[in-house]
Amino acid sequence: MQDLNVTVIQTDLRWQSPEYNRSMFEEKINALNHPTHLVVLPEMFTTGFTMEAAQWAEEMNGATVEWMKSIAQKHRLDLTGSLIIREGNKFFNRLIWVKPTGELFSYDKRHLFRMAGEHKVYGAGKKLLTVELNGWRIRPFICYDLRFPVWCRNVNLTYDLSIYVANWPQRRADAWQSLLKARAAENQAYVIGVNRIGTDGHGVSYFGDSMIIDPVGNVLEHLSQKEAMITVRLSMEKLNNFRQKFPVWKDADRFTIDEECDEPRLRNNE
Repeated sequence: MQDLNVTVIQTDLRWQSPEYNRSMFEEKINALNHPTHLVVLPEMFTTGFTMEAAQWAEEMNGATVEWMKSIAQKHRLDLTGSLIIREGNKFFNRLIWVKPTGELFSYDKRHLFRMAGEHKVYGAGKKLLTVELNGWRIRPFICYDLRFPVWCRNVNLTYDLSIYVANWPQRRADAWQSLLKARAAENQAYVIGVNRIGTDGHGVSYFGDSMIIDPVGNVLEHLSQKEAMITVRLSMEKLNNFRQKFPVWKDADRFTIDEECDEPRLRNNE
């Protein structure tokens, strides 16, 4: 198994300005001076966290997805982040994952932030996504998903790295940091949380606090409150050694999620 190089971009987003934000991210990616396998952008990276879906939604063959394909191909890397996607008369806060070959994967945000009315505007996802990259199994989530450990549970070590792309406000920064560390420790997997900085069109402040955490729960990198782009190298050898020496995962409760009632159903752990 190879080590994995992941690049995190923590930056401000210009409110509801897709063309500007694409150009800004392209400039940053063009400036990369370290080899990387994956670049991670924040939640709703083209607009900021907006409920004006009808105005800013794009199709799966729209400008941003095509831009992502172009960047991935040009730099020969995987690229991911979420944006607003329209399907028929429905809208989704959808994470798009693009490979340099042009192959696409997607994950629709499962837990919609009702305090902002997100559940009234967007459709909720029902399926988890696992993407393979250089022998790593990676599972992406979006922002509010972080608060729901059942949905994020690493049953039978299904994944090696989880990624949370977010627009997580500064006023709840302590919860963001605590929950990212908890998800790493309880799931015995690396965790990467990518958040934005700046202030959005509603006056909500974001302090970033993007983090890379090892499977023990130790913080490897913490970007704090400034604009930054950093590439980290994750070790599969360290991950496997820790899982073998401290096999917490073998004692986890087994369960399935009933899509009809959205409740976990426990079954015998035998």
